[in-house]
Amino acid sequence: MREAAAGHRVGHGDGAGGGSPGRPVLGAVEWFRPGERERVERVLSRLAALGITELRTGVSWADWLTEEGGPWYAWLLPRLREQVRVVLNVAFTPASLGLIGRSSSPPRNSKDFADFIDVLISVHGDRFTHLELWDEPDRMSRWDRTLDPGWGRYCEMVGMAAYWARRCGKRVVLGGTSRPDAAWVAMLGERGILGEVDAVGVHAMPAVHAPTWLGWGRELARIHHAIRASGSRAAVWVTSVSHPTPAAEERRQAEVFLEAADCGAERVYWSTVEDLDPEVPTPEGLHADEREHHLGLCRADGSPKLLCRLLEEGGVERARRVVGMHRSEAGADGNGDLRRWRGQRRRAETRASLITGGAGFIGTNLADRLASIGQRVIVYDSLARPGVERNAAYLLDRHGDLVEVRIEDVSNRRALRSSVRESAEVFHFAAQVAVTTSLQRPDHDHEVNVAGTIGVLEEVRRLGRATPVAYTSTNKVYGDLRDVELRCSGSRYEPVDERLRLYGVGEDRPLEFCSPYGCSKGAADQYVLDYARSYGVPTVVLRMSCIYGPHQCGTEDQGWIAHFLLRAAAGEPVTIYGDGRQVRDALDVSDLVEALLTVRSAAVRLAGRAFNIGGGGSNAVSLLELLAQIRELTGAEVRTETAGWRTGDQRWYVSDTRAFQAATGWTPRVPVREGVRRLYEWLVRRDRGSVLPATAVGAFAE
Repeated sequence: MREAAAGHRVGHGDGAGGGSPGRPVLGAVEWFRPGERERVERVLSRLAALGITELRTGVSWADWLTEEGGPWYAWLLPRLREQVRVVLNVAFTPASLGLIGRSSSPPRNSKDFADFIDVLISVHGDRFTHLELWDEPDRMSRWDRTLDPGWGRYCEMVGMAAYWARRCGKRVVLGGTSRPDAAWVAMLGERGILGEVDAVGVHAMPAVHAPTWLGWGRELARIHHAIRASGSRAAVWVTSVSHPTPAAEERRQAEVFLEAADCGAERVYWSTVEDLDPEVPTPEGLHADEREHHLGLCRADGSPKLLCRLLEEGGVERARRVVGMHRSEAGADGNGDLRRWRGQRRRAETRASLITGGAGFIGTNLADRLASIGQRVIVYDSLARPGVERNAAYLLDRHGDLVEVRIEDVSNRRALRSSVRESAEVFHFAAQVAVTTSLQRPDHDHEVNVAGTIGVLEEVRRLGRATPVAYTSTNKVYGDLRDVELRCSGSRYEPVDERLRLYGVGEDRPLEFCSPYGCSKGAADQYVLDYARSYGVPTVVLRMSCIYGPHQCGTEDQGWIAHFLLRAAAGEPVTIYGDGRQVRDALDVSDLVEALLTVRSAAVRLAGRAFNIGGGGSNAVSLLELLAQIRELTGAEVRTETAGWRTGDQRWYVSDTRAFQAATGWTPRVPVREGVRRLYEWLVRRDRGSVLPATAVGAFAE
């Protein structure tokens, strides 16, 4: 959350609050268990990337008294202080000292808590500035309400600890309940506790508390009123705000963060940096509430979610602009009824073309073409692939209301159902597209590619009307083709078999799924075809080879032609896996768009068929041959590095497109050398800022 980009104070604040009206200090929450040194370093690295210098973390009183507790905190607190400013929460009574033998209960002797605070400050007082006392009064009350209905023991415990901590020079934050509770704050004020604290914490998970959530303005106003009524001048901090993402709600997580950032509190701490490891229990028990395991900016393995990536790229304003592209029928701007009425009227007039993965490379080119001929388009995309938000901005700026961007995941069936209902046809491109990623996270690959595709097909089937579905599959369904005998011919491989050399791989080639990616795409391919046979849904599968062209976010794993051009233009080395003689037939995306439009008009006639789509033999190119052309285009030598062959790599693949040509009359029109030249020129113009319209460049330029 870079300060310059964010428009919010980030990092070291002043006094108890440190923020200013409308511009809070933004921090993060993360707790560490003894021994988690590697995770500590990972979290600190992420905080540095986000520009966050405020961390709310905890000391477990129970852990402190264990054999490993003392050494752990002796390492942890100095390490954290090297990089961040710490608000230290103290909780979890040792069972031996607890009122009822539970860590969420107060100690039998209230003074014990103050004594522990004294020890903590004496040993580590120079490692933290603020002390937060007991963040679990709501949990404690479940065990102690019948024993102490007046909360006297809790107030005595916290009051003594707060008094002593302030006398030791620390600022005191009062831990909050699991949702804002003004009556609880008023009760503490009546008992004099608020006079000993510098800030009152508020915890909130608006999605979970939706039935009773009043909105940030009203919730915090009630807390402020309770504080002032007691005569206290304590600040209000949002010490924990979060939104769970187990059900593909990364866009909503970002919205909740942005709402909290504008809530008016002096500090806002997002909980948490990482999802909780699935093998680690919460205080309520292992997976007692599944949402508790999915609150992080990142997943448990450290990979960033949408909000984290946007904040790293450009801070709060970057997140605000990207999330602001999302369109829903009833927004939070008070115009829900009007927008719903307009949406119903628009849908009554014309159905849209739904493109899942619509902000991706192929989706953007197809959406651009459809909108250019006056077709309303729903661009349905989770924005999981870095850079595709740039494509979404381009489409909105170029086509206005003809394009609706919906930042949703295909696993969100409610959002998917709404979009399918509005559609005349579905182009299903949303997918996990990299072999290497599938090898690292095969479960995620299956969830997106197989379960996501079935979700699309089911929502179409539920309509009860013939809605065409075009699905982009892959040549990887034919395996690694190791049984094809190859020979070297100059700078490329070619088959020994003359028929394969002349025509390429046809649809009669037996399927052979290789790598988790090949398995997931192949399974989805077969489901799409079977929905035509079993349910009469007019589905068509295009098994694609190498597609290239404008709006491609080329990476080493996917979009290799654009990746090579980008690396070469930046003067960076290109990694060649294998010997560089591997061959693909390359198809310009404009030719693929023509093929998709052909499928659109002939879906009923073509239903239940799969076609191989690529540039064919006349547009086949090896990696070495492409590098030679790039040298001609750039006028500079391309630096290369070599690595071993990767799992599932095909040394040669060329599409036999004769079946699709015979069925539709389609044929590729852009020669590969011409198409690569066009892509290079487009990339040069993009880097000079002349590809995106002016408003989009202003919103997304780094």
